[in-house]
Amino acid sequence: MAANKLDLQVRRRARLRYQLKQKSGGRPRLSVFRSGKHIYAQVIDDKLGRTVAAASSIEKDLRESLKTGADKDAATTVGKLVAERALAAGYSAVVFDRGPYIYHGRVKALAEAAREGGLSF
Repeated sequence: MAANKLDLQVRRRARLRYQLKQKSGGRPRLSVFRSGKHIYAQVIDDKLGRTVAAASSIEKDLRESLKTGADKDAATTVGKLVAERALAAGYSAVVFDRGPYIYHGRVKALAEAAREGGLSF
C-alpha cells in the first residue's frame, strides 16, 4: 500500500515530536510552520500546554515592511521577533521543532535568526 505525501508528512512530524519530547529536558519548543505565502513560529511550553511567544509574517507591521512573507528575509525577521518575545517572557533555552520540514532554506534562516536573537538551542 503506497502512502501519500500527507501521510508521510504526518508520520515525520510525529516521529520528530517524540524524539524532541525524549531529549528536551523540560525546555519549551520553538515550532515552525511554513506555507506558500507566510512563515509562522511559536514557543510552546508543553508542560503548561500553552503558547508562550509567537510571531509570523502575517502580522500587520511585518507585512508592511516585508516584500513577501515567503522568503528568507521574512523568515529572518520572524526568527528575531520570536526570540525577542520569548526572552521577554523569560525563556532563553528552547528545543527547535522543525516539524516535517527539512532544515534548509526558510526554516534554517528562521532558526539562525532566533539564535542570533538570544535563544539557545
